[in-house]
Amino acid sequence: MAIIKTTCVTLLLFILSGIGFIYSGFYPIGADQRHHPITLWVLTTLREQSIARASRDLEVPPLDDPALLLSGGADYNEMCSSCHLKPGKANSDLSLGLYPQPPNLTLKPEAHDHSHGKGGHNDPDVNARRQFWVIKHGIMASGMAAFGSTHDDGRIWAIVAFLQKLPQLNELQYQIITARRTSNHNPN
Repeated sequence: MAIIKTTCVTLLLFILSGIGFIYSGFYPIGADQRHHPITLWVLTTLREQSIARASRDLEVPPLDDPALLLSGGADYNEMCSSCHLKPGKANSDLSLGLYPQPPNLTLKPEAHDHSHGKGGHNDPDVNARRQFWVIKHGIMASGMAAFGSTHDDGRIWAIVAFLQKLPQLNELQYQIITARRTSNHNPN
C-alpha cells in the first residue's frame, strides 16, 4: 500500500511540476531560439512517426506523366520555393527566418532525412507518400501549411511528381518546367 501511495504522490508531483513549467513561460519559444536537444529529439521523433503512420497506406499513383511534372512544377514555384528553395539558391529570407528551418527540397531526400537512420526516405514510394501527406495536411507549429482544403489530391500528387525530379534539375531546367502554361485557345 505504501508503494502505491508513494507512486501516486510522485506521479502527481511530476504532473504538477510539468504544468508549473508550462505556465512559467520559462521555455524560450521564439523562432530565433533553438530547442533544447531533448525537446528537438522529442518533437522530431513525434513528427516523423506520426507522418509515417498516417501516410503508410496511401496508394502512390504513377508519377511519371510529363503533364503532372509541369503542373506540379508551376505550383511548387508559386507556393513552395520561397521556403523550400529552387536550384541555385542556398537560402532565402523566409527559409532562414523559420525554425525549424524548412528542408531544401532541391537536395536529394537523404540530405534532409529525419527518419533517424531507419532508411525510410530511400524508398521512392515511402518518400512520395510522406510528401503527399505533408503537403495535404501540413505540420503543426512549423510554418508548413496544409493545402488539402485548397487543392484536390490530383493536384497534390502533381506537386509530389515534381518533387521527385527537383533534385536533378539545374536552374534553366527549373525555370522552363515551372513556367505557368496559359492556354492559347480562344473559345470565341
